[in-house]
Amino acid sequence: MKRNPRKLKWTKAFRKSAGKEMIVDSTLTFAARRNVPVRYNRDHIETTLKAMERVSEIRAKRERAFYKRRMAGNKERQREADRKLVAENEHLLPRQRASERMALEEIEEQRAKLQALAEKREQKVKHRLLVGGGVEEVMELD
Repeated sequence: MKRNPRKLKWTKAFRKSAGKEMIVDSTLTFAARRNVPVRYNRDHIETTLKAMERVSEIRAKRERAFYKRRMAGNKERQREADRKLVAENEHLLPRQRASERMALEEIEEQRAKLQALAEKREQKVKHRLLVGGGVEEVMELD
């Protein structure tokens, strides 16, 4: 049974056409077969082996960078999908008891108070008495 290799997900053709694998890279040309017989030369073989190791290191490094770039926005997308799933199936979640809800509200109130205090500390305001009478507010910039 003949099949289109670009439609079979396990083929190299699919992975390249779907953008899941590097297509254009100079390290990929080193893996190509060369059907030209070469006379044995120890130095030539030694340099070839060193070059092969170096090329494989470079390829691995570039593949890691390619993968990281491809997967860059996945965390946010997954988090949004999870939130959507929870929102759609909220009726399946256990209901909160009143005591738990009150405890959460208290924690939120404390968090809000702490945030207000932090904002107040950031806005250091000094009051300066004026000679003619009155008060002037001076904001300090850090």
